[in-house]
Amino acid sequence: MIRLHHCPGTRSMRVLWLLYELAVDFDLEEYPFDKSLRSEAYLKLNPAGRVPALELDGKVVRESGAMIQILCARFDPRGLGRPLGHADHVAWLDWIHFAETISAHCANLTQQHVMLREDHMRSPIIMKLEAARLGKTLEAIEATIAGDYLLKSGFSAADVAVGQAVYMAKHFVHLEATPKVAAWFARLQGREAYQAALPEGRGLYDRAFYAPWVIT
Repeated sequence: MIRLHHCPGTRSMRVLWLLYELAVDFDLEEYPFDKSLRSEAYLKLNPAGRVPALELDGKVVRESGAMIQILCARFDPRGLGRPLGHADHVAWLDWIHFAETISAHCANLTQQHVMLREDHMRSPIIMKLEAARLGKTLEAIEATIAGDYLLKSGFSAADVAVGQAVYMAKHFVHLEATPKVAAWFARLQGREAYQAALPEGRGLYDRAFYAPWVIT
């Protein structure tokens, strides 16, 4: 039994996307990004009150990177995964966890732009610094990517993890300065599983919130 607890527009999207790529049967529990995550029932699953949470055969996993590793090892180790001994195993792991570096900057910017609704509570200095740091993470991908996907051996869950992080990053930075990243992300956008994992509509992540601070 697989059940994913998910909020649209959060890190849980990367796990949802991966589940669609794996084409496995799973249940989806979707929550609004509000106090629902502080309910007694949800806190029993994830005491931190955060998403994602993944129920897998009676156990609960709470970190998206771990979910990716576990799901690939179980369902597709030589397809979307890269097992120990594979030439791309180290790079695969590195990219999966690099996604969290990107996401940390996105989370800081989201807090500034969306959660702090009053202008006097926001910090233009923090927003500009975090946007610049986020841009550096895209430059790191640009400097490393050589082919159509992140790994020489082709598409993998690493592309899913980093791709979802870049999906969020696009709300704050443009991809024009990193043409290899832009071309890679365009390939990801054409995947059916990516399309299936997208939130319905723009909702909280309307670009109008962010436009003044996007790097140009």
